[in-house]
Parts: sequence; structure tokens; C-alpha cells
Amino acid sequence: MRRSAERGFTLVEVMIALMIFGMIAAAGVALLSFSVKAQGAGAAALEDTGALNRLSSILTADLAQAQDRPTRDIQGVRLPAFTGDATATPMLRLVRGGWSNPDEAPRATVQKVEYRLAAGALERVAYPALDGAPPLPPAVLLDGVQAVRLRFRFAGAWTDTWNGNPRSALPQAVELVAVRRDGPTYRLLFLVGTGAIRPRATPTAGATDAPA
Repeated sequence: MRRSAERGFTLVEVMIALMIFGMIAAAGVALLSFSVKAQGAGAAALEDTGALNRLSSILTADLAQAQDRPTRDIQGVRLPAFTGDATATPMLRLVRGGWSNPDEAPRATVQKVEYRLAAGALERVAYPALDGAPPLPPAVLLDGVQAVRLRFRFAGAWTDTWNGNPRSALPQAVELVAVRRDGPTYRLLFLVGTGAIRPRATPTAGATDAPA
């Protein structure tokens, strides 16, 4: 009996033990890999949802405070207060109010902003001044965008383009459809200003200006 105990494990027993250990190690690695992938996918989904919510919030704020204020570009060309065309660059341009000024800098409280699709990313470009100023660096709001479609609503009708004019400077609503590279399509609706038609007063024959 003592000689049998001193011999230790046989080769078959060692090989079986190693095989069992290898199976347990492989299962552990697979479980860990799945956990890491699931965690990464969850973080990516949360980040993507956050980016979409950020885009919606910023567009809501910009469009809700849209102003009827034409501007000029860096060459001095006059631009309408609001333009939109998904096939153009920028695809959306407007002037918004409510530009907070916590530092009390010598600037206006309205701001010109543009939206464009560049290299698969939906970007927002702001300007430090309304007229004749170069743009600030763009801010990426949503990446992985394959295509964007825009529609503009005014007086009960939808149109694919908008070029503001003195009689109808702003649309009443904007629809944005973003097609992502990974498949999903998002449709967002926004009111512009108050969402109501703001008619301009037109002078009639014999009318005179009212005193200020």
C-alpha cells in the first residue's frame, strides 16, 4: 500500500485534470469576454442615446428661439433669416435669441447658427457675430449619420426647402429625419418660434406711419 501511494498520479489522471482545468479556464475567458462586450455595447448605446437627446435638445432650443433677422456672410452677402435644404451646405441656417452672456461680453444676445453633415457627423456651427464674422469651430452633435432629410411646414403645407423672404421669414415647424449607418432612422419634429404665422404689416394706399 505504501508503494502505491508513493507513486502519485498517473499520466492519464494528470491529463484528465489538465483537460478539466482547461475547460474551466476556457469557459471563464468566454464569460469574461461576453461580459466585456456586453458592457461595451451598453456603454455605446447609452452614449448614442445621450447624443441623440443632446441633438434634440439643442435643435429644440435653437428653433424655438428663431428670430426674423437677416444676416451677412464674411463677404458681405445678405442672407435670409432662415434657410434650409438637406442637399446644401449648410443644410440649416438661422438666427436664434436667448444667447446667454454670463461674462457680460460686448456682444448681441442673438446668434447665427448653422447645421451641416460632414464626414458622417451632424455638426452645429455657431458664429461670434451676426454679420461678417468667420465661424467658430464646429461641435459634433451626432456621428454615424448616413443621410439627413429636412421638411418645413408653413400654412398647412410641407416643403423640402426653405428660403426665408420678407412675407414668410420663418417656417412654423421643421421635420428632421436622420438615417444612421447602423440601420436605425430617427424622425424629429420641432416648432419654430411660437409655431404660429407672424404676418407682417403691409402699408396700404394713403396710410401713414403711426407716431412712435
